[in-house]
Amino acid sequence: MAIDGRAKGLFELTRPGNAFAAGMLTFIGAFVAGGVFTDPKPIRVVAAVAATWFATGAGNAINDYFDRDIDRINAPERPIPRGAVSPRGALLFSGALFGGAVVAALVLPVLAIAIAAVNLIALVAYTKLFKGLPGVGNAVVAYLGGSTFLFGSVAVAVGARGAVLPQGVNTGIRAAFILFLLAALSTFTREIIKDVEDMAGDREEGLNTLPLAIGADPALAIGAVLLVIAVAASPLPYIWGTFGLPYLVVLVPADFVMLYAVYESFDDPTAGQNHLKYGMFFAAIAFVVGRIAVLL
Repeated sequence: MAIDGRAKGLFELTRPGNAFAAGMLTFIGAFVAGGVFTDPKPIRVVAAVAATWFATGAGNAINDYFDRDIDRINAPERPIPRGAVSPRGALLFSGALFGGAVVAALVLPVLAIAIAAVNLIALVAYTKLFKGLPGVGNAVVAYLGGSTFLFGSVAVAVGARGAVLPQGVNTGIRAAFILFLLAALSTFTREIIKDVEDMAGDREEGLNTLPLAIGADPALAIGAVLLVIAVAASPLPYIWGTFGLPYLVVLVPADFVMLYAVYESFDDPTAGQNHLKYGMFFAAIAFVVGRIAVLL
């Protein structure tokens, strides 16, 4: 195998699009917390984003290592099945990326390091321990997705010894926590909808997803309840006075899109999960708009 082919395979293992998106979510968390421009140590923002990139890439690589036998059937174009990267090479590469994440995280506050440590453990354990447990794998994915916002906010808004920095970011970090809650619960709901969409194939492969364990409608009902909780909490940054009217102007339509999407999912899971993704995106934009309006 040529060196350039191996390098391409290693790059593909990281799912670069996903890693980049995760890094951007970390940056948004820092921005919402108000620390991107006020933190006297901007290296924290760079370190938090870099740690997220490395950790996400490492998690994707190790998942491909554990899924290599299934991927030979379901995804033969991936680097390990097609021979671009050996299983041992993927494992070593994942370890190197995890090491990079650890090094980047060491310059961050203790609380941010704790979040990073929990996330690294969850990424490593996901495929082997959690993926096959009904609902638990969905919860882990949802937490990891939402925690990128929380990680970014804590990285810039908390001092080295755990104290909130005195630049008025304490209200911003509360807003980032609501963004984490909204992202995690909506992601959990979307994961359930995707499992409903994939029930036939998952049944043939012997997977035990939540819809297969308790039925499609009960699983969707659980997702709907969690999403309603997230939507109900989403106006809190406005109620607290952290963000003003521009935040609500973008948030309210996003909330309605998400609520409609979960309702739609009972009849059309494919359309429902796609529309929920759009609603989640615009909800994140609402937090960015809210912070920009404060800065202007």
